[in-house]
Amino acid sequence: MTVTPTTITVCHSPDSDDAFMFYALATGKVDTEGIAYTHELRDIETLNQRALRGELEVTAVSIHAYAYLSDRYALLPHGASMGDRYGPRLVASKPLRRSDVAGKRIAVPGLLTSAYLALRLYEPNFEAVAVPFDQIEDHVLAGEVDLGLLIHEGQLTFGDNGLHLVADMGQWWFEETGLPLPLGGNVVRKDLGPQVIRKISRHLRASIKYSLDHRELALDHAMQYARGLDRPKADTFVGMYVNDWTLDYGSRGRESVARFLERGVAQGIIHRPVSVEFVDD
Repeated sequence: MTVTPTTITVCHSPDSDDAFMFYALATGKVDTEGIAYTHELRDIETLNQRALRGELEVTAVSIHAYAYLSDRYALLPHGASMGDRYGPRLVASKPLRRSDVAGKRIAVPGLLTSAYLALRLYEPNFEAVAVPFDQIEDHVLAGEVDLGLLIHEGQLTFGDNGLHLVADMGQWWFEETGLPLPLGGNVVRKDLGPQVIRKISRHLRASIKYSLDHRELALDHAMQYARGLDRPKADTFVGMYVNDWTLDYGSRGRESVARFLERGVAQGIIHRPVSVEFVDD
């Protein structure tokens, strides 16, 4: 039975890039055609897990997690976080080479994150230690793990703490494929029905477009989620993950999603075939 609610809950991470993306939707700048949106902010691994249980109507998820959600959710064509020659960064307290990574204990931000899948593709042989994303640097510095895989703002600030870059997953993926690394996307539960889904898709695109067109206002809003970044670094971080790829995946973005998940299946990291379905708005 198709559900047609008038109130939709949108879930996303409490990060400056997501806040920037949803600014117009959260502050009434978008004509929502009779739909009232409420916003819920949680870390990405929590959202992945809740989406697995089908609890969320519209949510940000890791592209890796989508492999296990595709029966119940479709990917919205807007809202992607793509790493175009940059992405999650593998760091250590001392300089290391790629050949040093195998067999090491590595702090990762969750086993359903795209960062984790990218690292498994890069180096299959390591011991993963799941750690809240904002505690990974501390675990590395304390010697509790050998390396850490950083997402969010840590990608820009790790050097301030004396950590050394071992590998950038987005750069590695580009060298492998010539494509941007698909990290996060927004999904919608299919049982909302095609009419409501198309409206949601239009509203999300309008919100992203408004923020890109009114960058300073949207950045003002995003700064409350910047976790200590100064405005120039927050602007840089937002620009990394809210851009033309976010407005629409395009053919290359969609190809990269498919190839990323196919590689995960082929290497036995994802334990089921994946059918990628995008909303057509």
